[in-house]
Amino acid sequence: MSKQRIAQVVFLSVIGVVVFFVIYTILKKPEPTSPPLVITLQPRPTAIPPTPTPASINVYVTGAVEKPDVYALPLSAIVKDAIEAAGGATNEADLDRINLATRLADQMEVYVPRQGEAAPSAPSSGSAPDATTTKININTASVEELDKLSGIGPSIAKAIIDYRTKNGPFKQIEDINDVKGIGDALFEKIKDQITVE
Repeated sequence: MSKQRIAQVVFLSVIGVVVFFVIYTILKKPEPTSPPLVITLQPRPTAIPPTPTPASINVYVTGAVEKPDVYALPLSAIVKDAIEAAGGATNEADLDRINLATRLADQMEVYVPRQGEAAPSAPSSGSAPDATTTKININTASVEELDKLSGIGPSIAKAIIDYRTKNGPFKQIEDINDVKGIGDALFEKIKDQITVE
């Protein structure tokens, strides 16, 4: 082999090595790395609390009203509102004896007096009557007299009279619990206002 031929082989070999190296370098070049994915967590929106419904109070309306009962009234209710809720006052009511503008409270009792009847200066809260109050004889009282008792309306007063007519006079005040419509809670309210003697 001539020197010229050897030189050509060496030259081609060197060229081949260089080309191989260039191709290798290009292929081995690392791909550009993408920036890391950043996830930002947004705070969860807080739920808007529901608007609370206005609170109400329960008031027992009795006495000279059309529909004695317990009524749910707004917190700002006054005695006049309670009487209107009970269907209004009867013709025999003496509204001049009570303060219609008195603000009510929960579990209060509003008693509307009749003409000529003594009335409390403000709605009562169900406290026991004064010791000097004359007790009502449940064996002889009329519907009107029984209706004056705390929590006793005309319908329960009539039930008391019907019961004693059918079963005879009450032997003790506790016997009134046998009348339909009178439970332990109502008996506690009237026990100091009634007698069988």
